[in-house]
Amino acid sequence: MSFKNILVVCVGNICRSPIAEALLKDQFPHKHIDSAGLGALVGNPVDPKSQQVMMPYNIDMSDHIAKQIDEHLVMKADLIFTMSDSQTKWIEERWPHCRGKTFKIGHWNNKDIADPYRHNISLFETARQDIVSGLESWKDKIS
Repeated sequence: MSFKNILVVCVGNICRSPIAEALLKDQFPHKHIDSAGLGALVGNPVDPKSQQVMMPYNIDMSDHIAKQIDEHLVMKADLIFTMSDSQTKWIEERWPHCRGKTFKIGHWNNKDIADPYRHNISLFETARQDIVSGLESWKDKIS
């Protein structure tokens, strides 16, 4: 199975999914990577703290604009990444055809990625590290 279109999902699409999207784009520049929120803060830029934890890696997310997940995005995706089991379930209940292509990033290490929204920078750094280690275990399956 070839994953050409990858969609990353969190709640607001301003903290975790933009980080994962940016990391995936950095690792797989030839693939189409997108992100969205289950309850997106539509039109908002990335959370400044998310940008801050990515700065040391020279990853700029200043052009990110939050958007809501919809039928079109899930249809186009070959693989959908979520941050938790409950988000995976939410998507599969709305779009049953997404079963089998929707997984949490921490699937292989059985880890949810906690939402750092409105918390201090250390929780954003933890989320970034959890996303990095989660994506690491997907690398050979994606490439």
